[in-house]
Amino acid sequence: MSKRTRRRPPRRRSLPGTSPGTLSVDPEAGRPEIQALFYDSETAEEETDVRDLARIEGRVGSRAVTWINVSGLGDAGALTALGRMFGLHHLALEDVVNVHQRPKVEDYEGNQFIVVRMPRNSDSADTEQMSLFVGGNFVLTFQERPGDCLDPVRKRIREGSTRIRSSGADYLAYAILDAVTDGYFPVLDHYGDRLLALEENLLGDEEDVPVAVLHDLKRDLHTLRGHIRPLREVFTSLLRAESSLFTASTLPFLRDCYDHAMQLIDLVESHRELATSLIELHRSNVGNRMNEVMKVLTIIATIFMPMSFIAGVYGMNFDPSRSRWNMPELGWAWGYPFALGLMALVALWMLFFFRRRGWIG
Repeated sequence: MSKRTRRRPPRRRSLPGTSPGTLSVDPEAGRPEIQALFYDSETAEEETDVRDLARIEGRVGSRAVTWINVSGLGDAGALTALGRMFGLHHLALEDVVNVHQRPKVEDYEGNQFIVVRMPRNSDSADTEQMSLFVGGNFVLTFQERPGDCLDPVRKRIREGSTRIRSSGADYLAYAILDAVTDGYFPVLDHYGDRLLALEENLLGDEEDVPVAVLHDLKRDLHTLRGHIRPLREVFTSLLRAESSLFTASTLPFLRDCYDHAMQLIDLVESHRELATSLIELHRSNVGNRMNEVMKVLTIIATIFMPMSFIAGVYGMNFDPSRSRWNMPELGWAWGYPFALGLMALVALWMLFFFRRRGWIG
């Protein structure tokens, strides 16, 4: 049987005492794949594999909104160039490459920096850090590796969705955050289905569930809870911020995201409580099975106690020739069948008594 692997928490790569803003990229991180979208209410243009960052710089402002998506954080030079191009603070860029950040919102001059955890799959607790920079006419998103849940947003831009194409960068940022938030619902639905299936197994007569499975589920839900709960703070900060980057027309949509975050919190808390209850139910089932085993063994031992007493009595070495009271049954032709029959009658009577009391059967 293979050993279960435990996910290690991410570690900070910057050495203690390193100058603030130093970009210490992960040597195992992939090379950045840069995708650019330039759009307005009339047209949308896309570049899927940007090699020359100067081309992006020359086209920023050519349309109402610019969306740059970077998948892979293994090139400090490219990240620094993008930071210089869009006026990103070096402390924020440091948080981009140190992917252990808690979801948060920070205000910088000319832009807002947002960090969230994005689910990778709908059937696991695997997530990655997504960093967003929202400016007056641009949105930059940084992911740890290619692949995300933002294809519906890209599709709406390509197909000319009226609202997103006619809105500004703040609405695009909302659409991205909304896609990330809603991406947790399939994940929690998957874990909810697994918990219900395990509950049926534990309550039914099927094979018992390994306790390791329950503990793994509870650990995954604890991890998801740590990623989901801060989303409430993110949307609260965006709704209460005095920044002019998010317009009044976008705030109702952010409140909708806040509601979704609260639903996710309720779901993950409900699943964690169910996982805890299933662990307790598993322990109770184990205890009940142990009690059943002990009851059977106790009944067997109790039945054999009088039989052992009878056998012990007739196993005493008193000589019948010395006295007529010294075990006269030893000289009787039916003495041995009598002793066995007496033992059988005692055992049958005790079984009948136990059944009448409801202890067996």
